Amino acid sequence: MKNKGIFKKIIFYLFILIFAGCLKGLCLATALYNPKPMKDDLILPMPDGSVMVFRPVKVPGKSFWGDVKRIIQIGDPAGGPFEGLQRLEISGSFPDKKGDGWLYYIGKYEVTKGQFISVMGMDGFLKVTKDKNDKRIPHLKGKALKSELQKPVCFIPYSAMKNFIRKYNKWLFDPSHPERIKAMPTIKGVPGFIRLPTEIEWEYAARGGIISKEKGTFERPLPFSRSKLNKFSWHLGNARHKIRPIGLRKPNPLGIFDIFGNVQEIVDGRFLPEIWQGKPGGVPVRGGSVSTPPSRIRSSLRGEFDAIAWDSERKKVIERASFNTGFRLAIGSNVIATPQMKEELVREYESYKKGLRQRTPVGRTLDNLVAQADTQLDVVNPIMARLIKTHPELKNDFMAIQHYLNEARKRLDEAQRENARSLAQDAARNGVNFSIYMEKLSHLGKSLELAKKLSDMSTRYQAQVDAINKKINELKMASQEQFDAYVKKIGTLGNYKRQYIDFAIQELRKKKHSDREDRVLTLVESHAKEFYKDRRSYPEKWRNDFQKVFSPGGGHR
Repeated sequence: MKNKGIFKKIIFYLFILIFAGCLKGLCLATALYNPKPMKDDLILPMPDGSVMVFRPVKVPGKSFWGDVKRIIQIGDPAGGPFEGLQRLEISGSFPDKKGDGWLYYIGKYEVTKGQFISVMGMDGFLKVTKDKNDKRIPHLKGKALKSELQKPVCFIPYSAMKNFIRKYNKWLFDPSHPERIKAMPTIKGVPGFIRLPTEIEWEYAARGGIISKEKGTFERPLPFSRSKLNKFSWHLGNARHKIRPIGLRKPNPLGIFDIFGNVQEIVDGRFLPEIWQGKPGGVPVRGGSVSTPPSRIRSSLRGEFDAIAWDSERKKVIERASFNTGFRLAIGSNVIATPQMKEELVREYESYKKGLRQRTPVGRTLDNLVAQADTQLDVVNPIMARLIKTHPELKNDFMAIQHYLNEARKRLDEAQRENARSLAQDAARNGVNFSIYMEKLSHLGKSLELAKKLSDMSTRYQAQVDAINKKINELKMASQEQFDAYVKKIGTLGNYKRQYIDFAIQELRKKKHSDREDRVLTLVESHAKEFYKDRRSYPEKWRNDFQKVFSPGGGHR
């Protein structure tokens, strides 16, 4: 009760403080939690007159499922094993009103102590903070109080952050106060909700999103010159481990403040070594902090925060908090916002998987390293062209590099042609063996029927039945091994570009083959193209195709 009275006194003092210095209609909430207003800010209310401010992040392409313009490269080749280069697709949560893309929303600033207190209350904040200095907040006044409330909330457990998000959502969606979600973005009339940004959303926004993509600077370590880092970030070099109030540095190209430095930011999900694959670990953190050397600040910087940690001194598991770890919010929506949406997405997926999906990272196997290298060269060419244009004095050097890249592409092209031909040949060999085993099993099946009829008349034929059954079982195992190998090789071949599949079949057709081999090669071509189109295997269908071709009356000679 005492702290509750103190909190009311704080609000009163803040109101007097801001009101006294209020200029051009700036209100208390704006001065505290949106110190650098922008025209396209999305502002949501909070308890006690506070606000939470978000920035729109545009994602190109009208389709829900994807667009080639959404394929981005993240990571940094110099960033170590946890920042390896990856190509993946960024997505939005809400259709853009202009109809030419999608949007998601990310916090303009890191969540502050004042905002945390507005939702959880002073008692709730003091209960979870591990910073002894925070105990002073109820007794601060004037500028000192304002400065503390504008600092990012940190040194609290991950569970406290999740509780804050849960309680803020509950407050926003109070059915007795529909006005609270008036500004909340919607999809199909259904409002979004507050959550943490994903790692991909965070990095796309940190790099400057579509603005940096259009400028050709997206894949640089920072969306600005490193020489200007001090103007955009609080790091070890200029902050010396001391957290600063929000909005004092310059924003990134999307109008987002302190996304580099100040506090490292917890994002959604589990920490995976390669973002979308690997062992799930602790909680991912992004952006660096006031304890990060300036040379390490970059868009791809990521780390693992052990929210549940082992205290080796006390020999027990603890819920950890860190003095330089905070978070910022995002606004997202459910994939299936309405029952009707599910039907629409299923219909759209059919056309998507036949076309665009083949060009997205998820549509290409991770096992095909040669194909991945070919894709990376596709990325290098426009970068080289841009560098030649930007630095004409280095044209000769860049042209030399381009020459070696072109030679590498030729070698890759030769390798892919040969690999595809070899795969097709191996698949055909497995298919021939499978077809032979199928026919033998068919003949043995007829022999078994006859042997069973004879054994019914005389037990002396039972040994013949047992021998045939044994042979059938052996052939079934051998047949399955050949078919499994066939399916696997078809899947690998189907992940090559269509031109390499066509080349492989044409090369094999140049040789003389038996009728059986010709029929199998036709099946190889058909099944590889099926896999290429749908990016999946159809074992049962393919088995039936063999049975149709090689069963009696199927035309086999």
